[in-house]
Amino acid sequence: MERTFDKDLLERQLDRVADAGLFLKTIGEIDLLNDDDPKRVALGHRNVGYELYFATQLTAWVLKLAPEASEALMLAARGQHICRWMIPREDYSRDRAGYLNWRADLKKFHAHKMVSILQEMGYDEAMQMRVADLNLKKGIKKDPECQTLEDALCLVFLEKQFAEFSEKTDEEKMVGILQKSWAKMSEAGRDAALSLELSEPCKKLVEKALAG
Repeated sequence: MERTFDKDLLERQLDRVADAGLFLKTIGEIDLLNDDDPKRVALGHRNVGYELYFATQLTAWVLKLAPEASEALMLAARGQHICRWMIPREDYSRDRAGYLNWRADLKKFHAHKMVSILQEMGYDEAMQMRVADLNLKKGIKKDPECQTLEDALCLVFLEKQFAEFSEKTDEEKMVGILQKSWAKMSEAGRDAALSLELSEPCKKLVEKALAG
């Protein structure tokens, strides 16, 4: 059973996919896997895996930034953090080298997982490789679809994770994180970020980051 709770959003994109049934079946499989996340999020009467929630938020931002998103980009967005909890941060050293190794391993894990799913579902090799390249974020600032995915990732962070994260992060470090995120975003992504409704403490952090 598909556990997509933004099905209407996805169905509006079906005129641009080669096989609507295959696309929805694949999205459903990704969602089932992500709903196994032990971290749960309460959404009305539902309790869903955090990575399923994250995937739908990312999909929504991708489609807002790129209403004509390709099938590959929509699939990549849905699986960008697939089964992320399986490679916990705690398995790596707490220094910057450990963080970078963790991030690199995650990207490879997500891309490999998505290729396996697409192959099992019957997508051709060209689609498998395109989705993998997007999951690996090859071509930021060069590939428009990759840039859209990066913008959407930054926007989900700012809209859904920033406030909580900033409460347990040193201000100077938080400013640095915001500056790095800003540098990775396109002008369209930055415009979208500036339109977000943030709390006053978060707004001040953003203002400080941009002023620096």
